[in-house]
Amino acid sequence: MAKFSFPSEFRWGVATAAAQIEGAWNEDGKGLSIWDVFSRRPGAVANGDTPSVACDHYHRWPEDVELMKTLGIRHYRLSLSWPRLFPDGRGVHEERGFRYYRSLLEALVKAGIRPLVTLYHWDLPQSLQDEGGWLVRSTVEAYAQYATACFEAFGDLVDDWVTFNEPWVVSQMGHSTGQHAPGMRNTAFAYQVLYHLQLAHAKAKLSYQALGGKGRVGWVVNHAAFRPATASAADREAAAKVDEIGFFLYLDPFFKGEYRPEAAHYLKAKGWMPQGETGDGAILQQGCDFIGLNYYSDLMVSADPTSQDEVKVFQDPDAPKTTMGWTIWPQGLAQILRKGSVRYPKVPWIVTENGSAWNDTVEQGAVHDSARVDYLKSHLAWLGRAVSEGLPVEGYYSWSLLDNYEWAYGYAQRFGLVHVDYPTQKRTVKDSGLWYSQFIKNPVIELPSAIPE
Repeated sequence: MAKFSFPSEFRWGVATAAAQIEGAWNEDGKGLSIWDVFSRRPGAVANGDTPSVACDHYHRWPEDVELMKTLGIRHYRLSLSWPRLFPDGRGVHEERGFRYYRSLLEALVKAGIRPLVTLYHWDLPQSLQDEGGWLVRSTVEAYAQYATACFEAFGDLVDDWVTFNEPWVVSQMGHSTGQHAPGMRNTAFAYQVLYHLQLAHAKAKLSYQALGGKGRVGWVVNHAAFRPATASAADREAAAKVDEIGFFLYLDPFFKGEYRPEAAHYLKAKGWMPQGETGDGAILQQGCDFIGLNYYSDLMVSADPTSQDEVKVFQDPDAPKTTMGWTIWPQGLAQILRKGSVRYPKVPWIVTENGSAWNDTVEQGAVHDSARVDYLKSHLAWLGRAVSEGLPVEGYYSWSLLDNYEWAYGYAQRFGLVHVDYPTQKRTVKDSGLWYSQFIKNPVIELPSAIPE
């Protein structure tokens, strides 16, 4: 195998989200989020866990910044809590929230750590949900005002912004399957929500441009590698169909101003076509300065004429899995980056999340998580293959810096490079964190074979 050295300007980072690590759910004027409310519904979250304390990052952020500095981390993706800044979602802001994030961002920059800031990582103010949430257009306007306030307050410290994290999860899991907040179960709702998220992204990007922002505004998608179960033309066509609806649908409007005809036909046939207003197309067609990809797993796809959608999606029964039950196929990271780069040429990509959950325990002051180290090595090898082939990939952010509140799984799943003992809040760097710290100092890998089609 040939060795490959990542470019010196390649970004190596870690990622977190406010609702998963901050805690302090009702301190310093913070308003309720939909996850504060949803997590308290009986049966909504494993073990009845809530994000009320989480990693207590709100109080321990200086320790966590110092930890990143010690590990040699120079890039950090974090999110801002909308209800911490605007308790009611709009109107009067909470100055203490702005001071908190200002202090955190200033400390990061002083430590030589470049922040990549996500404006929305699922914690909608409950007051806006009470008005209809992402189903109503007024939330789009409230978001644009919130984004503008953040650009104005922190623009001198932040170069790159993410408007939304994983719109598929927000729309589908929050409004179709009901597994996430706000817990709705109506697929037509999910696509209306998606449309409003896309519109909100575009309006925020327009606002940033109007303010004379010198940085970039991007959008982060999550996607599994959907691969045909066999080499048959029918299975390849089925996998391509799933990509259209599960991946490209979430990006196309930014470059076309609308959904592609095939996707629009599918949504109309299902009765799921979202409603917009005249002039939306021109707003939507703002593009993305970069696209973030969150990649974790793969799924097999076969043609199935007996199914309503004529496709069957399933896991490879022989594939290894993480404790989340997600199959491990590192080739998929490179495969998706190539598909995306072909569809949207000249748009930079950043791997904004990639990681794995395992049953980690502290033994004599150490956490020997060899499975996570292997996961990292294999995925970074395929990332190297993508970069070596000239795909426009700028960076990689490992999910996550810390073990944290894993949404509907509560605290049962651990993704961190750093172990958190929740009763004591003690941080212990895992073997994976030590390995990653060393790797990014000299990021050289052995290239695997060609990227799968």
